[in-house]
Order: sequence, then C-alpha cells, then structure tokens
Amino acid sequence: MNTLPGVISKVEVCEDLSLVKIQCENQLLSSIIIESPATAKYLSVGTSIKVLFKETEVIIAKKSDFEISLQNQLPCKIIEIKKGTLLSRVSLLFEEHEIRSIITRNAVNKLGLTEGMEVLAMIKTNELMLAE
Repeated sequence: MNTLPGVISKVEVCEDLSLVKIQCENQLLSSIIIESPATAKYLSVGTSIKVLFKETEVIIAKKSDFEISLQNQLPCKIIEIKKGTLLSRVSLLFEEHEIRSIITRNAVNKLGLTEGMEVLAMIKTNELMLAE
C-alpha cells in the first residue's frame, strides 16, 4: 500500500459523499469518499491525513501533452524496475516519497520504461483512501 502525507484543503459534500481535495507536497489530489464531516470528524480543512492507494491502482504514463479525466497526476522519476514473468514492480520517486506501481511486463516494454525516466503516476479519484 502506498502512503503519502497530505493536508485537507477543501471538502465538498453531497448527501453522504464527499469530494476531498488534499494538498500533497506541490500537488493537489482529489478523493471521493462515502463519508461526510458529520460522520467523519477529520474531514475538515487543515487536517493532516494520510493518502493511501494500492500499487495496482497506479497508472504510469510518459509525460506528454494529452488531456485525460484522471485528476490525480504525480510527476515522478523511475528509481527501480523489477520485471517478473507477467508483472513488473516499478518504484517511483514523487518529491521525497517512494510510491510503487504494479503493471504488466508488456506495459513496461511497450512504454520503454527505464530507470531515471520522468513519468506521470496517475490514480483515479475513487481509488484514493484517507486515514487519520
């Protein structure tokens, strides 16, 4: 499980759903959760939290000028690639935080990923979990 520290900067509520904006280093991340400030007291602006997401939910893209609906985009540098028979673990450096992605070996080869390469790590809004 990947973990990044963050601070809640905005909470938008609609019934039992909250769209939470989290400042994580120089990036603004978004998470949609089935909670509200009424049911989860930590959902307030200025609260320090942990942002959690699975390695299998990290999408890797080469940097380019494309438009995409994924809002959570972290500029990273590849620090290690461990290729398996079917899957590969790609370790990334975001600011001073290491995050990992599990993608297919074919994807690593198709993208021509190498250590030292600058990439974007992307995570869907509904895949980010928050913890106190």
